Order: sequence, then C-alpha cells, then structure tokens
Amino acid sequence: MQDHDQKLITLLHNQNEEAIALLIQQYGGLIKSIIRKQLTVEDQDFEECLDDTILAIWQNIGAYDPAKNTLKHWVAAVAKYKAIDYQRKQIRQRQREQSYGKLTDELFSQQDAREQADLEELLAPLSAEEQKLFRQYYGNGQSSKEIAAQWNVRESWIHNKLSRGRKKIRHMLISRSEV
Repeated sequence: MQDHDQKLITLLHNQNEEAIALLIQQYGGLIKSIIRKQLTVEDQDFEECLDDTILAIWQNIGAYDPAKNTLKHWVAAVAKYKAIDYQRKQIRQRQREQSYGKLTDELFSQQDAREQADLEELLAPLSAEEQKLFRQYYGNGQSSKEIAAQWNVRESWIHNKLSRGRKKIRHMLISRSEV
C-alpha cells in the first residue's frame, strides 16, 4: 500500500475533513470519469452523484479491506455502484413522470370528449354556418375582423350572426330550464 493511500485511509477513519480534499485530489478524476461513463446526466445531477459518492466513501471507509483490494479499486467500485444506484433512481423517476403524463393525457382526453359532446349539444340549435362561426370566434379565438375577411363579409354581419346564435342558444337553455 502506498503512503498517500495509508494517510488517506487514516484521515477517513478519523473523519478528518482533510480526507475529503485529499480524496478528491488523488481520486477525483477517477471518480468523475466512472460517474460520467455510467450516467448521461446534466451537470447538477452529475454533481449530486459525485457528492453522494464522496459521502459514501467517507461514511463507509470501515468496509474497506486492504487484503481484498487496493484503495483505488475500492473507490472505483463505490463510485460505480453509486452511479448505478443513481441511474436506477433516474429511471424510476422518468417512469413515474411518464405514467403521470399518460394519466393526465387520459384524463384530459376524457374531459375533452365530454366537453366536445357538451359543445355539440349546445351548438345543436344553430345552422352549420353559425356553428362554424361560433367555433372560429369562441373556440379558436379569432377576431370578428379576421373572420369577416375570411368570409368576405362585413364585420357587422359577423356580430349579428353571433348575437342571433347566442339568442338561439339562450332560448334552448331556457326551454330546458337550465338557465
């Protein structure tokens, strides 16, 4: 065993903070390369994994057995398994996010289907032309000026059609006692 490794082990056993600086100085490049090889993450995630690895080495130096391995190989193994654990954590998180996304998509599509059915029922008393006008004005948010230009009519005609359509819808709702 090399002298600098023995000094590092002693400092780590004594929980001396100098050990962290010495660990990073001696094995920082090794630890970083192992983590980068194992993970494809952003800088913040990489730094978090690096910090967790150094903390694991700090807390678990008692598990190091010089008869089984060199300190360098033990540090490399800790880094590799921390990176693998971190990768598994990321995969689980992505899967949760995807399942949440699917769930919200399903809820929105169900809601959209119900809203679409309600809208169809609401627009039922209108002619096809009035329904198209309502969808453009209220659904798509187009201005009356834009619609008038598309339809080659005056803007006042659009306002009249919208007003008459609202009256038809109001009359239908009143007759059903919903308003």
